[in-house]
Amino acid sequence: MTIKKIALLHLFALGMAIFYGCTEPKAAFRGIDITGADYARGFSLPDHDGRTRTLADFSGKVVVVFFGFTQCPDVCPTSMNELAEVKKRLGADGERLQGLFVTVDPERDTATVLKAYMGHFDPSFLALIPSRDQLPVVAKDFKIYYKRVEGQTPTSYTMDHSAGSYLYDPQGRLRIYHRYGSGAEALAADARLLLAGR
Repeated sequence: MTIKKIALLHLFALGMAIFYGCTEPKAAFRGIDITGADYARGFSLPDHDGRTRTLADFSGKVVVVFFGFTQCPDVCPTSMNELAEVKKRLGADGERLQGLFVTVDPERDTATVLKAYMGHFDPSFLALIPSRDQLPVVAKDFKIYYKRVEGQTPTSYTMDHSAGSYLYDPQGRLRIYHRYGSGAEALAADARLLLAGR
């Protein structure tokens, strides 16, 4: 091999090292990276104040979407408490986190009930209320399972449902899915990455 070829190889290797050294590594999310997924790309639903909401309303914020119901005994309040804790852990950036709770029980979860429920965790969190016709469509789009389980009386039923959270970046793109029980620190870590533009 000639000195010229050796020099060219060294120059190529140096160029590649500089290129790879300057590119940022892919973000190491604590949740499941679903960037580019072809589902759960948006919604248009009324909130507990009667205002129709879409992802565009929360531009510049990390949006966390969770499906549940107010009479849920443990999973839903645990998840909402964790989300409130995430907001605290973000400090000043907590104002750039938007929690959205989509009810799977619109029959009992009225706007008044949901507003009080959100206020218990954080007054900035919003509940979204799909109609009976909208709920199956939204659930299918978000790949959410829900099923009414009858109780001893007509009003004492409960709801089985999926219990994960979807995270959207400040540009409104679906990025991460967190399973139930991920914990506030894992959620906060991923929210920080999204807020930093990762």
